[in-house]
Amino acid sequence: MFEQKKFTVSHAPFWHNGSSVSARSYNIILATLPAVLFGFFTYGMPAVGVVALSVSSAVAWEFAYNKISKRSPSIGDGNAAMIGLLFAMLLPATSPWWLVVTGTFVAVIVGKQIYGGIGGNPFNPVLVGLAIVTLSWKDFFDFNEVLVNYDFSYPMAYPLASLKHFGVFAISDFKPAALLMGQQSGGIGAVFGLGLILGGIYLIIRGCIRWEISVSFLAGVWVTALLFNMADPAKYAGPTFHLLTGYTLIGAFFLATEDSSSPVNFIPMLIYGAFAGIMTILIRNIGAYVDGVVFAILIANLINPLVDKIRPKALGKVV
Repeated sequence: MFEQKKFTVSHAPFWHNGSSVSARSYNIILATLPAVLFGFFTYGMPAVGVVALSVSSAVAWEFAYNKISKRSPSIGDGNAAMIGLLFAMLLPATSPWWLVVTGTFVAVIVGKQIYGGIGGNPFNPVLVGLAIVTLSWKDFFDFNEVLVNYDFSYPMAYPLASLKHFGVFAISDFKPAALLMGQQSGGIGAVFGLGLILGGIYLIIRGCIRWEISVSFLAGVWVTALLFNMADPAKYAGPTFHLLTGYTLIGAFFLATEDSSSPVNFIPMLIYGAFAGIMTILIRNIGAYVDGVVFAILIANLINPLVDKIRPKALGKVV
């Protein structure tokens, strides 16, 4: 006789574990504060204006859609505000108002609501919005150009652009400790590496995101960048540089981990995260774009349904 394990589930009603969409949204917003406040300190009131407009317009778009579609208002769950905040964190502080409003429209309406609202979107809404505005008005994302009038207290530049245009010798002045502490130009909330890491650890501890995706994403970036660097150290930067620049850290903890567009099983999460990390370096090193995080995660979102079908054997199954 075979010994089989039984999984017993009680009948309804079930006991809710206390988690909610609003709790997750507000925890993510809380986790972004160190990086966002650093952006305010660095870029001043223009950054405050961009963030305020992005959050308010995202909430307004969701409220308007609820009214038009005759649905109950959903702005109280904090998801639209979270989308607006994350979107603003990726923008330069000099972004014009119409770019911000257009981006939040695409993120909230095209990226989320047309799929039925929260939980139905196959792609990360924030990245959908950013990809569209980046492809449409790429000059506004040339951080070295748009931030040239800022009088920083220390020399700053966009490290990935320097690498792309001038090679490894041009990034010798970018020290890992300085990059970690935000001594680089970039998105309002994407440059303060230490703040993003602390926010990510907070979300993992709170159970708002899964560590498997974040760790495998960073591992994919590290290993792929290391292989390129070993093949040609004079042309390709080392893995530490890639981990601490661009959208890498915000991508690992705040973008790749979006619930609806990422896997739910252990092995698929590792594959998904590693794939996105690998694609990030491939796009940066041999692609046409300076920072590959946005498009890498969107491609990973695309394969997510296939990857998530990888399942372990069921308990008690007889071969």
